[in-house]
Amino acid sequence: MKNTMQALVLEKTGSPFVLREVAMPVAAAGEVLVRIAASGINPLDTKIRAGQAAHANTSLPAILGMDLAGTVVAVGADVKTFRVGDDVYGMAGGIGGVPGSLAEFGVFDADLLALKPEHFTMREAAALPLIFITAWEGLVDRANVQAGQKVLIHGGAGGVGHVAIQLAVALGAEVYATGSSAQKDMIQSLGATAIDYRSESVEEYVSRYTDGVGFDVIYDTVGGATLDASFAAIRKYKGHVVSCLGWGTHSLAPLSFRAATYSGVFTLLPLLTGRERIHHGDIMSEATKLAEQGKLRVNVGPQRYTFSSATDAHVALEGGTTRGKLVIDIAG
Repeated sequence: MKNTMQALVLEKTGSPFVLREVAMPVAAAGEVLVRIAASGINPLDTKIRAGQAAHANTSLPAILGMDLAGTVVAVGADVKTFRVGDDVYGMAGGIGGVPGSLAEFGVFDADLLALKPEHFTMREAAALPLIFITAWEGLVDRANVQAGQKVLIHGGAGGVGHVAIQLAVALGAEVYATGSSAQKDMIQSLGATAIDYRSESVEEYVSRYTDGVGFDVIYDTVGGATLDASFAAIRKYKGHVVSCLGWGTHSLAPLSFRAATYSGVFTLLPLLTGRERIHHGDIMSEATKLAEQGKLRVNVGPQRYTFSSATDAHVALEGGTTRGKLVIDIAG
């Protein structure tokens, strides 16, 4: 094994990544060394680079990249779940002082990883972890979605949204999702009834799809006014609203008057605190099961990026003109 590797380093807030030769990491107890094949990009990655995500607890210089897919090349002591040669994926670094996936190799906590779906490419696998964990924590851990419930996903064509639709469908729910008219076909191809939020008011679609009763579970992946709308569309007494973007100031009166409940999702906690990390690995194992059952796919954009164009990928995502999840090819 060589002593150094190449990595993209963010040396200054808002600046382009710099390609550096850095020391090869070594797997300690409970860790695995992974040859990284692909690094998924999330909006949070671009906010960290821009210095707009203090909650990610990132100090510069840093190697960013939370999502990864790659192959195990060495295992530390006490690791029983993986062997050399295993293809793995997960959300395992890039925040809280842990080097991320914009590097040839990375050392990661084995608890945060899972075996990738056999038929997924490395690019598909690298695009999935953060968005699937976020969807699972909302629909399963917080809302406990059950078969037959009416579930509304706000932002159904987005990263978290399109995975949340598929997860809710797999759980046996009757799924609805908001989006634009241009996103209707995609949303419906995932198994949900599409609601054009621009042409239909909250009151209209609650009446149309729930006879005015409200949805059993609403997952807001948009935030702001969309979360406020969720409080007005939830079912009385038994309804539950979940949001992964509930960071604003909101009136709880509409929710309280319905005697409904609310939960927030903050996917970074295990990475930042070290607690409950094995749950993230377990969630990714569930993703693998669903994918191998043909119940889960991920929308990866057609654009291709490498080390040399990683900054361009961030700029493209920030510009809002991309289609599908963006992935940076590392290996090869």
